[in-house]
Amino acid sequence: MSPRWRTLAGRASFAFAAVSWLSIAASSEVHAQPVATGERAWLGLAMDKDGGSGAGVRVSHVVRGSPADRAGLHEGDRVVRVGTTPVLHAADVVRAVAQRAVGETLDVAYARAGAAVQTAHAVLARFPSSDDMMRMDLVGAFAPEWKHVQGVSGTVPASMAALHGHVVVLDFWATWCGPCRVVMPKLSALQQRYGAQGLRVVGLSTEDADDVAAFAQRMAVAYPIAVDTQSETTRDYGVSSLPTLIVVDKRGVVRDVSVGYDPGEDAQLDAKLRALLAETAQAD
Repeated sequence: MSPRWRTLAGRASFAFAAVSWLSIAASSEVHAQPVATGERAWLGLAMDKDGGSGAGVRVSHVVRGSPADRAGLHEGDRVVRVGTTPVLHAADVVRAVAQRAVGETLDVAYARAGAAVQTAHAVLARFPSSDDMMRMDLVGAFAPEWKHVQGVSGTVPASMAALHGHVVVLDFWATWCGPCRVVMPKLSALQQRYGAQGLRVVGLSTEDADDVAAFAQRMAVAYPIAVDTQSETTRDYGVSSLPTLIVVDKRGVVRDVSVGYDPGEDAQLDAKLRALLAETAQAD
């Protein structure tokens, strides 16, 4: 098996992007010590760092397919009690999950939009890797829309919606990322090979716009490059390592997520793109 090369996203201006729902969801339960199985239990939600106004703690994100999602918890809910323990801070939920085992049911009392408090019964799962968590949240869902994205090289589409009808590869990268430099010429080759058939590759970085533009020119990148000026798009996609490639079909649905670079998977990506380009776009 070929090695998979990656760079952690937590340096330079990318450090801010690391404070995403993905890293919060992971770090909020990082000290869990399940008692029976030896595996960390996982609820699958991210919470605001402090309670803010009102009782309990606001849920800022629920991972698709997670125990919290299957139990019916939604973004914006306020968790007010876990088991018999009142929730004043996110750490209260962390401690409650830490004391449970994988497969155990955790009762989560929550308030939604001023309604009476309800109770969700979440069956805790094994804590997934950050890559698996990202795939759970993205694959099969519509790609998150871009926010505060500024084009610096080539013609960058105004939005993800503007790319409907095309197969899209989003490349989250940085100039200081070694594996990213290996991937970029390969993506340029794919754009040149399949552009006429409807492929659109777009690179996204959180670095300084002038630095990114100069680097793209030196690398002779054959696809548009943009900067994620406030790291919002990077957070929304849950990116924590570079490069991260997001493959989106003609309907705007994420079909694949690849974190890092494995030279042995070049042919697989090529085949995947050819298959998606052959699909007929359907109405939402």
